[in-house]
Amino acid sequence: MQKVRVLFLCIQNSGRSQMAEAFLNTLGGAKFEAESAGLEPTKINPIVVEVMKEVDIDISNKEANSVFEFFKQGRIYNYVISVCDESSSERCPLFPGKIKRLCWSFEEPAAFTGSEEEIKAKVRKLRDQIKAAIEQFIKKEPSLSWLPLEEFKTTS
Repeated sequence: MQKVRVLFLCIQNSGRSQMAEAFLNTLGGAKFEAESAGLEPTKINPIVVEVMKEVDIDISNKEANSVFEFFKQGRIYNYVISVCDESSSERCPLFPGKIKRLCWSFEEPAAFTGSEEEIKAKVRKLRDQIKAAIEQFIKKEPSLSWLPLEEFKTTS
């Protein structure tokens, strides 16, 4: 069975999209193959790494990826899911091609304020929201999985 390919996008690929990628590969790995990328890739948020370890998912060796590099490499996907918050959604990149695009609005963890424990609590809440969204996506999936991936290729 061919896996459903999913790309998660956010501005920096440092938190939200990394969590979504990790959850989909962990929870739906038999059926899905997920990657993540950003418009302005930066380093992975260390608090995100820490709270993901709390649920036995280690993303400490992950690196932020550029959506433009993925495009130049000709990567193709069945789904592209933006995980930018509402205020940043207009900046989230749209990956070109004949694919199903979704937008899940999540807050930017780098913008969280408060004490270290308050920030961690907010990131844990975000992590759990992303996990719930992934679980729903897996349950409802994908109406496009029957279509051969070659159908999604774009012409240069």
